[in-house]
Amino acid sequence: MAKIADEKVVTLDVFQKGSIQWSKIPTKPPSSPPKPLVIFTPTVRGAYPVMVFYHGFLLQPNDYCDLLGHIVSHGFIVVAPHLNNLFSDEIKEAGEVVDWLVKGLQPLLPEKVEAKLEKVVLSGHSKGGQTAFCVALGQHVKTVLKFSAVIGIDPVGGLTKCKVSKTSPKILTGVPHSLDLKAPVAVIGTGLGPERAFLVPLPCAPEGQNHVDFFNESKPPCAHFVAADYGHMDMLDDKTPLFDTVLSKCMCKNGKGPRKFMRETVGGLVVAFLRAQLDNLTQDFEAILNDPSLAPATLVDVKYIQA
Repeated sequence: MAKIADEKVVTLDVFQKGSIQWSKIPTKPPSSPPKPLVIFTPTVRGAYPVMVFYHGFLLQPNDYCDLLGHIVSHGFIVVAPHLNNLFSDEIKEAGEVVDWLVKGLQPLLPEKVEAKLEKVVLSGHSKGGQTAFCVALGQHVKTVLKFSAVIGIDPVGGLTKCKVSKTSPKILTGVPHSLDLKAPVAVIGTGLGPERAFLVPLPCAPEGQNHVDFFNESKPPCAHFVAADYGHMDMLDDKTPLFDTVLSKCMCKNGKGPRKFMRETVGGLVVAFLRAQLDNLTQDFEAILNDPSLAPATLVDVKYIQA
């Protein structure tokens, strides 16, 4: 099938907005989460897997409302903490949010909505992707919950290959399959992430520290997809706060196509991968592996290495 621009012609359900209503709930007492966070949750009765999503460098959870809403509409709860990327132990804080889920999440959910904490997924974008990998690996933090899957959305491990520029902790070593996350891994990259924007000296997702390296160093089972015509920030909402808009539009190379297609592609890949790994519902995942043109954005370097 050609790239999708009209939802009416979509045949692969995972690339549509699902039928489950969802709401965005800012946290408040008495739950007392360790960090400010936003919960995206279905409102229809049911028990749902939980994704913890870590935002990118200098960004915030509300920059991803459309993407996270897409995922939630297919039957997931997303907890998106606001981490201080500059002046705190981000990995420790990210792990504390995971531990908070055990007692703090359920009281904040709508009536008749249940969190399935036996199915917890870690995900993140950019530096948040590195954070998700670090938490899953137990770097600087040990969590009480185990993880059913890890998803990096254009993850970044540093500004260059140089050791002093790598993001701490430094988990990328160049050794294939050295990252034992003890969970299935999906890495979704961008074709323009390694290209620098006009007048900016460094790209946002440089070679040697980007999605290619996270995929190559992950132990199977692991999947890899690259949105060829989109950039590092193109999965964000169309409208974001002024600073975040300047950051995403000027600091990183952007694609020319509508961000809507990128968000639908990333959301669809996440949902298809998780359905296959968490519930053994493999039809959508196998469909996109066999025919990447089903996605709204052009996908290249589609790979899946089984355990």
